[in-house]
Amino acid sequence: MRQKLLREGANELSYEIRGIVRKAEQLEKLGYNILWENIGDPIQKNRRLPDWMKEIISGLLFEDETFGYSHSKGVLHTREFLADRNNKKGGAQITADDITFFNGLGDAIAKIYQYLIPSARVIGPSPAYSTHSSAEASHANNHPLTYKLDPENSWYPDLDDLYNKIKYNPNIVGMLIINPDNPTGMVYPKPILERMVAIAKEFNLFIVCDEIYMNIIYNNADTCSLAEVIGDVPGMSLKGISKEFPWPGARCGWAEYYNRDKDAEFARLCQTIDNAKMIEVSSTKLPQRAIPRIMSDSRYPDFIKATNKRIGERSAFLSKTFKGNPYITFNETNGAFYNTMIFKPDALKPGQSMPIKDAKVKQLLDSWFESNNGPMEMDKRFVYYLLAAKQVCLVPISSFCSDLMGFRMTLLEENDEIRDEIFKRIKEGIEEFCGA
Repeated sequence: MRQKLLREGANELSYEIRGIVRKAEQLEKLGYNILWENIGDPIQKNRRLPDWMKEIISGLLFEDETFGYSHSKGVLHTREFLADRNNKKGGAQITADDITFFNGLGDAIAKIYQYLIPSARVIGPSPAYSTHSSAEASHANNHPLTYKLDPENSWYPDLDDLYNKIKYNPNIVGMLIINPDNPTGMVYPKPILERMVAIAKEFNLFIVCDEIYMNIIYNNADTCSLAEVIGDVPGMSLKGISKEFPWPGARCGWAEYYNRDKDAEFARLCQTIDNAKMIEVSSTKLPQRAIPRIMSDSRYPDFIKATNKRIGERSAFLSKTFKGNPYITFNETNGAFYNTMIFKPDALKPGQSMPIKDAKVKQLLDSWFESNNGPMEMDKRFVYYLLAAKQVCLVPISSFCSDLMGFRMTLLEENDEIRDEIFKRIKEGIEEFCGA
């Protein structure tokens, strides 16, 4: 080409959560059945919308209004409904104009970071959710800026680390919080959220809080929404229906803007995001119209309660299954539907492997190693071996912008027999790999 096409930030766009799928699909072509643990898709894991939800959604197909464009910010009635739900919490108050819908939160995340100047940085947690960390790093043409989540302290954030990184880096303009957290399953207690808001206030930052899992909390975990603690700090909450209905294929998420009137630059960012949606005309309308009818249905609270009970039970079962394993450490989760397991020091060593009887699979595995750019992280080596030997598809924690070595698994499988088989194969894989 006459000139370079891509800026440096393009190198930061990585998504191992889906990247490993291509390798699993190669095994499928060899006739192997894959147990998918790489992504938080409840539908893939045998979760089904209840019939009453399907009836509400199907009924909307007979209303002609469903098939037209919505307002560029989203269906007005739905935004009014969601603003009212937020305002009843008694924290930051918003109107329908403070809510904008997107085609999934990936769409929202891309637009939030896209229009920041490259020198303006948003610091986020590590381990990091890849969609956030990749988008932020891409806009900045640099590696992500992160604060530590501590596996030895229930995965709570290291607030001293966060404070010092912000204090000594004036380019940081925003702070990302993910609550409940992906990939760790940690839930932020209210005092920690209050301290993070205080740090943002001290250094004049805005807050982005990804609350997609806010209604998936169990074990009586103590937390609250960003709106309840944000005070007069500018910020936004990212929410959606993909996890709790669950309806990931709807690609329906929204941002709630708080305290736009408190900071002119933050207000300009929110307006720019809205302008970007205006150019696209509107987001998908059917799920937007379904939200008020489903969430206001008398059956919805019990549905959420039952969902959380089941996930909490799986979390307890996982803890029982892996308790005492000499090679890993983990925390019992309280929110979302993931668990991050970390290998203990010296558990991973060069040359570790698992037995693979099928020569074609071994050849395929060797090709994965050969195609890796540079030295391969040890947890990624484990994940590749587990996929090849046990046909369980996990994601290494090193791919979540972390120096830790481990892997993320889900608590989603509805079929108990399949769930037990998944846990069994992962446990066997750990013992074979680390005990080799």
